[in-house]
Amino acid sequence: MEFIANVLLGAGAIGAGIYCLVLSRRLKAFNQLENGMGGAIAVLSAQVDDMTRTLAEARNMAAKSSDTLDEMTGRAEAAARKLELMLATLHDLPESPASDGRRLRVLRRRAETENRVEAAG
Repeated sequence: MEFIANVLLGAGAIGAGIYCLVLSRRLKAFNQLENGMGGAIAVLSAQVDDMTRTLAEARNMAAKSSDTLDEMTGRAEAAARKLELMLATLHDLPESPASDGRRLRVLRRRAETENRVEAAG
């Protein structure tokens, strides 16, 4: 009985050794950086780092664009307020003297005559 127990114990030890050998070879193949899962994990890790960096840059650009847009919106609102004020003041002006059907005469000088006058003077 003792002999059979020793034989079974030896067979179990040999089976465990073979199992460890096979597992070791599979683990080495898994961790190879050139063509195994280790390489794929390394590539994915590098891509995650690149994407994280790109995302941070995109956030910074979005924040800058938001600030610029806020500034431009503020300026546009200020300009709109000024235009509304100017339009409101136009309603307070008296009617133009030419409202009776007569045309206003506008005198204009030409730049050439001004230059001649200055050269002659």
